[in-house]
Amino acid sequence: MIKDPLVQDLLYEVINEEEDGSIKIVECLIKGKVTDEEIAEATELRLNIVRRVLYKLYDAGLASYKRSKDPETQWYTYTWKFEVEHVEEMINRKNQEIVSNLKSILDYEENNMFFACKSNDCRCTFDEASENGFICPKCDGVMEYMDNAPIIEQIKEDLVIYDEIDFGANKNS
Repeated sequence: MIKDPLVQDLLYEVINEEEDGSIKIVECLIKGKVTDEEIAEATELRLNIVRRVLYKLYDAGLASYKRSKDPETQWYTYTWKFEVEHVEEMINRKNQEIVSNLKSILDYEENNMFFACKSNDCRCTFDEASENGFICPKCDGVMEYMDNAPIIEQIKEDLVIYDEIDFGANKNS
């Protein structure tokens, strides 16, 4: 599971750290290293880094913990667990958001006529271009009809790709 690019992207997004150790921390959790001290020892990362990553995972719902008090030392020990099922839910939810956004963009592209300036990246709908007399608002150049069929085709291709993604089907890899 941890080698799946979708899982890695999600973890990097949640943890938001450049450090390679974040994936090692998750691997330790999956392998059964359950306390922050055990993880720090196994990964050779500083304890504060391990704790910061664990709390980010917790805040995202990807990890949970139980707190217990040592009767002798009166210190608390936190036992951590990686929530595998939440990973699948988050990836599928993120995928659904992307599909929804792509469908909205596709609808916009299919239901509008566009005009563009040859001099720069200015692109307007027919209504916007006609309000400006088909003159570019950025450089006063002439706005010309733009065929957005390639954009529509690319969005449709992206939708096919995202429609095929179902993380739950890949959970045993």
